[in-house]
Amino acid sequence: MAQYAITIEDVERAAETIRGQVLRTPLVPAPRLSQLTGATVCVKHENMQPTGSFKERGAVTKLESLSLEESRRGVIAMSAGNHAQAVAYHARRLGIPATIVMPEGTPLVKAENTRSYGARVILFGETLYEAAVQAREIAEREGLVFVHPYDDPKVMAGQGTIALEMLADAPDLDQIVVPIGGGGLISGITIAAKALKPLIEIIGVEAALYPSFHNAIGGEDRPIGGATLAEGIAVKTVGQLPLPVVRDLVSDIVLVDEPLIERAVNAYATLQRTMAEGAGASGLAAMMAEPERFKGKRVGLVLCGGNIDARILASVMVRELERDDRIASFRITSNDRPGLLGRVASLLGSLGANILEVSHGRLFLDVPAKGVSIDITIETRGRAHTLEVFEALAAEGLAPRRIDSRCLSETAY
Repeated sequence: MAQYAITIEDVERAAETIRGQVLRTPLVPAPRLSQLTGATVCVKHENMQPTGSFKERGAVTKLESLSLEESRRGVIAMSAGNHAQAVAYHARRLGIPATIVMPEGTPLVKAENTRSYGARVILFGETLYEAAVQAREIAEREGLVFVHPYDDPKVMAGQGTIALEMLADAPDLDQIVVPIGGGGLISGITIAAKALKPLIEIIGVEAALYPSFHNAIGGEDRPIGGATLAEGIAVKTVGQLPLPVVRDLVSDIVLVDEPLIERAVNAYATLQRTMAEGAGASGLAAMMAEPERFKGKRVGLVLCGGNIDARILASVMVRELERDDRIASFRITSNDRPGLLGRVASLLGSLGANILEVSHGRLFLDVPAKGVSIDITIETRGRAHTLEVFEALAAEGLAPRRIDSRCLSETAY
């Protein structure tokens, strides 16, 4: 194997370093995800770490490598989420002062979580790049050790311990699917997995809005940026140490779009009964995007993090119900006569549809002066049931029109 920033020996030493300090997470069979994808799927539940992500492995490996003098002075990191919490959590546990520089737009809950672990939190700049520049300036001024989230051999080696555990638990894996942000996770896993099982395939996954490695390796110039559910892998600049590992040893990189990431988050919640943030679910999204690549294979998915906001998770799950036509909204416009709403409600009840929301309108200009519009949102058993409901309403002369997420549909259904 060519010379890279780390070797299998580095990963094995990292495994000894983190033993007893970082949870050895389970590799769990996922029969319902297997049914969904056509592969035999096992999930590595890194969302079970105390701070909710794999980042603790690299953080502990780096912190334990410090000299006594470096530990006394302290460390500094830049991050908007999981890396910040991992460094802060274990620095406090090891008695090392920690400073975290976060962009000013970092969600309040993430900044407060980081503070709760005892770190000094500095909000600076609009982007992670600006936060990183500030962090390095503070590190130089105060003599702090900079803990990079991915471009550091100790961090890479720590993340690679995931592969050691996965192949110890399931040595017959054909593929490991790994989310890619800056590349620390996939490079560590790849070095370890390829050393133990040279023919295993490592498949990387990037959000389509952030194809940084895809561009760097393929020589493309796809645009990078935008709002993504997978903010944990929304990285514009690839790690220079991980890059040659990914370029030489990773079989391919799959780009996944936002609707698939949402579907994967929902599938983890409803089929695997576990929480996955957008980045953590991206591996499953890749399997859903290209099922033929994985069909019939034994696949290990790295669920790298579960720190998703409850409100976002709820929104994702409701949106998936809408995509599956298990939640549908429609509008009825009719003469305003007594009993109309009751008639509609009784019909829906007899059909087994659950009414979630009703809006009665008489003042819209597209409604006759003696008319009324009723907007109703219902829950059904699926597309066929929803179609049955609409046909029944139409047969009653109510002429329902579908309201989708964008506007009132021009068609009945």
